[in-house]
Amino acid sequence: MRAWLAAATVLALGGCAAPPAFTGDEDRVQVVTTTGILADLVRNVGGDRVLVDALVPDNADPHGYEPTLRDVRNTVYADLAFSNYLLLEPAAVIKALDANLRAGVPNISLAEGATTYAAEIIPLVEDVSLDTIWLGLRAHGTGARFGATRSSDVRLTATGVEGPGELTAYLTGSFGKPEMIFHGKSGTAVLPADAHTHMSWAFTEPGIYRLTLRADLAIAPDAGTVPLGPPRTFTFAVGVDPHSVNPQAVNPQGVNPQGADVLGQGHADLAVDIDTGALYLHADPDLRLDPATTVIEVPAKALQEIPGGTAFRFLGRGGERVYQLPQAVLGRHVHGEIDPHLWQDAGNAQAYTELIRDTLIGVDPAGTSVYRANADRYLSELTALDAYLTETIASIPVSRRHLVTTHDAFGYLAHAYGIPVAGFVTPNPAAEPSLADRRKLTETLRTLRIPAVFLEPNLRARSSTLVEVAREQGVAVCDIYGDAFDDRITTYLAMMRFNADSLKRCLS
Repeated sequence: MRAWLAAATVLALGGCAAPPAFTGDEDRVQVVTTTGILADLVRNVGGDRVLVDALVPDNADPHGYEPTLRDVRNTVYADLAFSNYLLLEPAAVIKALDANLRAGVPNISLAEGATTYAAEIIPLVEDVSLDTIWLGLRAHGTGARFGATRSSDVRLTATGVEGPGELTAYLTGSFGKPEMIFHGKSGTAVLPADAHTHMSWAFTEPGIYRLTLRADLAIAPDAGTVPLGPPRTFTFAVGVDPHSVNPQAVNPQGVNPQGADVLGQGHADLAVDIDTGALYLHADPDLRLDPATTVIEVPAKALQEIPGGTAFRFLGRGGERVYQLPQAVLGRHVHGEIDPHLWQDAGNAQAYTELIRDTLIGVDPAGTSVYRANADRYLSELTALDAYLTETIASIPVSRRHLVTTHDAFGYLAHAYGIPVAGFVTPNPAAEPSLADRRKLTETLRTLRIPAVFLEPNLRARSSTLVEVAREQGVAVCDIYGDAFDDRITTYLAMMRFNADSLKRCLS
């Protein structure tokens, strides 16, 4: 029995348009990619010698897509696979790819491999503009000494919770659907190696809470787990003075007259170092804090009303109030330290193209002349595209050259073409946006005199606050494409030209 039959039983059905069906009798090189953007690059280089399938369909969110049975079947028959990686794709897509490719089939991570072709990578800089701490989970390190791969799982499991009320940690999906991770005294969070994720944290009563976590490494689906170190306890001061709390006290009312280290703002994570097994608190820029001497502050101003309806009933009744540290960036937003959206710089797309060309030649040497000719033609088109992007964006008056959007997919566009990301972090839909949130966005639009904000068509449903405030201020709402095509935009060249034209039209 082929591997895909076993794997397919755990994969959800999904997707829109049916992908091409790969077979064992196909004369062309069968190439599977993770996204439509990568598939388009491969088609331009491969031409008639390749048959390409993108696992993530157009209009879908590539950060949260679940593979289908046909996705897995095509992976089994693929002669070559391309992913972007740098943690762009969700774990389900990467695991479907890695687990079901036949032995010996090249499996190329383009974003990482393209650096040898002069691709430029930049750090992922996030907008930490919340009034409370932005708290997530982190798995630091590679786990190479254990034999970990990009398909391995790091598991953080709650083994105990103390406090005057309920502690709940949850993720909010791209379209507002919540998923509980820790609730009561149980729950497990799963991360790839060297990644972190953002979460919401809710507390039903004021007081001191202590959450104890255990870390394990699952190297492969059919292997056991490796314990990574002793459990550690993390202390939260909810609606009370955090400086008076003793993190080491067994008594939840324990007081430390000497005071404690307090984490109350910025970006921080409950973290595990996979290579050493240590559990600790990671705070930006790169601080490691001891949970035994550090308190996480959840201030009184974190009180939020639970929205009506059934989606957030696990927090309590609609209208009741809980103390909440919001997730800020919506969706299953798992990523590393490097921005994975390299293709927003056309120069990086050229590096992808060269890597794709050389990989196809390695798999199909008989097609060398075709691949070289196709790549040369496409590289010329990308050079022209780069010039078009530079000229078009440069024509926008500098005073109006500001990008406001809800998705951090445009760092490379900003860096390469000189259009700063003014930025706005979408508030968590588990709570109504505060007056402070709306004032902050309103002041950004007014102070910079921004004439337009930009939303990705496939993510518009998660951007209601930005749309509302923009309309209140008489600011246009325009489209920009980041990760995915749709029925209107179906190629990389068309996507990038559309983005440049949209920026010029709406900002000028």
